Amino acid sequence: MPQSRRRFLGLAAGVGAAATAPFLWRERALASDEPTQRRLGFALVGLGQLSEGQLAPAFRNTRYCRLAGLVSGHPDKARQWAQKYGVPEKSVYGYDTFDRIQDDPSVDVVYVVLPNSMHAEFTIRAARAGKHVLCEKPMAITVKECDEMIAACRAANRQLAIGYRLHFEPFNLEMARLAHEKTLGEVKVIEASAGFRIGDPAQWRLDKALSGGGSLVDIGIYALQAARQIAGAEPVSVTAEATVTEPAKFRGIDESVLFDLKFPNGVVASCLSTYAANVTRHFAGAERGSFELSPGLYYHGIRGHVTEANGPTREMTFPDIDQFAAEMDAFARCILDGRPTSVPGEEGRRDVRIIAAIYEAAASGRAVAL
Repeated sequence: MPQSRRRFLGLAAGVGAAATAPFLWRERALASDEPTQRRLGFALVGLGQLSEGQLAPAFRNTRYCRLAGLVSGHPDKARQWAQKYGVPEKSVYGYDTFDRIQDDPSVDVVYVVLPNSMHAEFTIRAARAGKHVLCEKPMAITVKECDEMIAACRAANRQLAIGYRLHFEPFNLEMARLAHEKTLGEVKVIEASAGFRIGDPAQWRLDKALSGGGSLVDIGIYALQAARQIAGAEPVSVTAEATVTEPAKFRGIDESVLFDLKFPNGVVASCLSTYAANVTRHFAGAERGSFELSPGLYYHGIRGHVTEANGPTREMTFPDIDQFAAEMDAFARCILDGRPTSVPGEEGRRDVRIIAAIYEAAASGRAVAL
């Protein structure tokens, strides 16, 4: 299924215009046809692996963003980053001095890239400092924290977006388009798997106080998002089972979770979240065929195909984009144009609410209504 760049731009815009579900992308991920505007200054809060490997380099591929500030609990590391990326010393902050960012006009947006338990605190502090906020997923540990984050940004008249990079990725957009346009008829079956073999047992992801959970909140949220995006609706109930094969490593958190989402039309999505193995697949079985991504959530190298019943299998072909650059540019454009983001705090709250229900279902052994 070869797709030209022009075709992709039209496809992405069309999916957004036709979408009724709140999670579908409404921005154009590749906006090179748009006139260049000023670049908004972003401050990264947390200089860990994601910031170092993906976010900081992504600014080179943005059109509306620039790295303008750094926030870290490690002063030496922050100074090294400032030298590397040309960030002035006055725009380098510690966690204890973060609130001074309100007096820094070079920073328009704060990107919170901290352990999950710290998302609410720094989102609220950023909003009170008068900054727009882009917060990594999961949005927070509890629904209550999500509500507080949304309220703080609303009170400050600042936008809050959640870092759902796959909302700006063309293969995942195509999965949504095929489902919602009923290209192969109604979707009847959904499967979504997301996982990787986690390493260092001392990392914060395996500390429940910092992470709020195990594989489900970290990687399983991608399977949850894929199922919701393909279904084009919100689940009405969940069932789940959590398992652990290495008790010493996974103390108080889930290693793997099998969960089923039931949607209003009776469709059930069967999903897997795991820290035990590398797995990433999004599948939709429809009346006249199927379509899937495998792998479906990598930073690069996503692949997909469409199979018609009694017909050929066609490969999806789309640009291999910088997903984080597209995510940040889309948010910057919303701010510059005065439009709401398509991945607001309310979207992050939905996932946190469903995740809580999945954990409840796994603990009780019963279906939990949403």
